[in-house]
Amino acid sequence: MLVAVYSKKVTKATIPTFMRFVAATERYGWKLILQKDLKDQLVKKAGICKDAEVFTNHEDFHRGIDLAFSIGGDGTFLRTVAYIRDSGVPILGINTGRLGFLANIGDELFEDALELVRQKRYDYQKRSLLRVETERSIYGSDNVAMNEVTLLKKDTSSMITVNTFLDDKYLNSYWADGLIVATPTGSTAYNLSCGGPIVTPGCQVHIITPIAPHNLNVRPVVVPDNMPIKLRIEGRERNYLISLDGNAKSIKQNEEVLIRKAEYMINVIKLEDTNFLDTIRNKMSWGKDQRN
Repeated sequence: MLVAVYSKKVTKATIPTFMRFVAATERYGWKLILQKDLKDQLVKKAGICKDAEVFTNHEDFHRGIDLAFSIGGDGTFLRTVAYIRDSGVPILGINTGRLGFLANIGDELFEDALELVRQKRYDYQKRSLLRVETERSIYGSDNVAMNEVTLLKKDTSSMITVNTFLDDKYLNSYWADGLIVATPTGSTAYNLSCGGPIVTPGCQVHIITPIAPHNLNVRPVVVPDNMPIKLRIEGRERNYLISLDGNAKSIKQNEEVLIRKAEYMINVIKLEDTNFLDTIRNKMSWGKDQRN
């Protein structure tokens, strides 16, 4: 089995995790293909994986890769998804820090998780993505997001107005610091911190959440994901920010942004003994008495 691995950074604290991971894959007879920068770090800092193949872009995932592992946090997971794109390669996230919503396999449990993968005791959970189109094709072919698309003010403390249309019908003009359009996956990210609802994976919806709206009666809206969302920014400045999963670029006033559901989905591995409800309950300490 050909296994792709991505991680942002190899540190002294995470070297033992990589050593254990590589040892486990060697026991199973899996062949590793590492992101190029990751291989360079592992060779230099840990002296391992000298003979591993490398990948450098999303096209390499059409070369027969069977499985992808993300080792890090949720940001690392999202970056791995950017490599996977429409290849259909399933992904599993191993967390080397605090428990994540996407990278939800703890460092102390990942060897058990690898054994479950080896025994094929898992299902695929399909996660939707957003595709963004702008007048100047700001993102080119990298115009997809798994969590959210965000419009934000840039060089001003003044609020902005985001004119919002749903399926070409006027929804609202949000007077706020910005606006988030999130997927169910992204409901537990920036959307959650701005007061948006948590949506379980598999729901076919998008979430529109204002950031610090001026009018307190303005609330997040959950809409069907088959309806395109059109946005336009107005304000006192000429340039603003648009961000796809944290990848921010400049956008001009009144430049139209069209957001649709992407035509493909990401296959996230769901192991037998893990589920989304357990993750959010543990991550958010629901049901725990915090007084003691």
